[in-house]
Amino acid sequence: MGGTHVGENPQPKPVRGPGNRRGREPWGILANHVEIDKLLASRTQRMEASAVREILKVASSPGVVSLAGGLPAAESFPLDIMEELTGTVLARHGSRALQYDASEGFGPLRDALVPHLAERGVATNAGGILVFSGSQGVLDAVGKLFISPGDVVAVETPTYLGALQAFNAYEPRYLSLEADEDGLIPASLERALATTHVKFVYLVPTFQNPTGRTLTLERRQKVAAILKASGALLLEDDPYSDLRYTGERVPPIKALAPDNVIYLSTLSKTFAPGLRVGFCVAPEEVQRWLVVARQGVDLHTSTLSQALAAEYIGGGHLARQLPKILDLYRPRQQAMLEALERHMPEDFHWTRPEGGMFVWVQGSPDLDTERLYERAVARGVAFVPGAFFYADHGAGASVPTARPASTLRMNFTAADPATIDRAVEVIAQCIAEEFAAHQA
Repeated sequence: MGGTHVGENPQPKPVRGPGNRRGREPWGILANHVEIDKLLASRTQRMEASAVREILKVASSPGVVSLAGGLPAAESFPLDIMEELTGTVLARHGSRALQYDASEGFGPLRDALVPHLAERGVATNAGGILVFSGSQGVLDAVGKLFISPGDVVAVETPTYLGALQAFNAYEPRYLSLEADEDGLIPASLERALATTHVKFVYLVPTFQNPTGRTLTLERRQKVAAILKASGALLLEDDPYSDLRYTGERVPPIKALAPDNVIYLSTLSKTFAPGLRVGFCVAPEEVQRWLVVARQGVDLHTSTLSQALAAEYIGGGHLARQLPKILDLYRPRQQAMLEALERHMPEDFHWTRPEGGMFVWVQGSPDLDTERLYERAVARGVAFVPGAFFYADHGAGASVPTARPASTLRMNFTAADPATIDRAVEVIAQCIAEEFAAHQA
């Protein structure tokens, strides 16, 4: 965390020179120093370091067990075939795999993604797919295109912190939508769209980050009908749907309201996050603008990464690797659920997702999980306090089941079952210590 406590809002520190001769030198120059804080754009007031990324700096310290970040297990990476994939890519594409390429994406990858998306229920052709540098690139591009300062973006309560971080630079206002164990409550969306001019809605309907919950089919159908009736735009984020351990696949909202949905996903959870390959399928009139928006940022996603991804999917490697990933994660999730049952206080509750990477824990109303985090890290265990996943730390006040200060997110994919059990036990001990200190 680089000296920043969880929950702090790190701000650039002004530089002051001898005599404090503020404003006397042009262009913010003061006694041979540049006052950077005077030069920053106003939008930087809304830009913060990711709380999760800052927490991960601590979580990666020697001796700390991390249940914090959404990290795929290192064992899930297909290291045994990477040399083969690289050789095949270079033999097949030669220098093209190392050259500049189209902003829309590497042709062979777009071709390979067509049947991959069809398995999820997203019907498209290669021309309908855009490849970005991770799904985060899509989030930023959508924010850049649609958000003017003061515009309203509707989000679930709670929601994905990375999306808030991407949107914040464009200075939106957030409208928090109500949700329960079955995901977004459609009536909340309908009321919001009827009473407020919403630029777009942002949802993670399947194995949501941070809660792990999945929007039911019935609710997806209702959400699709509401979008169509109101002419609203939905940004549907779907990074986890391939990580299903039990139950039946649910079609994405994109399949139910294709003209109203920008669908985005990633290969970070099923191939390798370091390659930074994300993709989206958007309405045609949005596609052109997405391409323009990203050209000024990175021109295109790494050609070599895209070529590797094309061979990974098109060569059948993903189909063979995915069952191995599921077999790796399934017992880890079960270990976490059993550890929570064994160690947590009786009045605590948590989600029981059918897939994904996270479990959301709801504690006693008087528990402050930011303070709990500090205590747990001192004992060598990290998690993410739930308050960071709310568009406004007070957004949960109108939602009876949500108490931001007493919630926490736990990841189960990056630790083995025995380690997970020990880590949950330590957190439970820290909870008991917190309550004892509070009562003293």
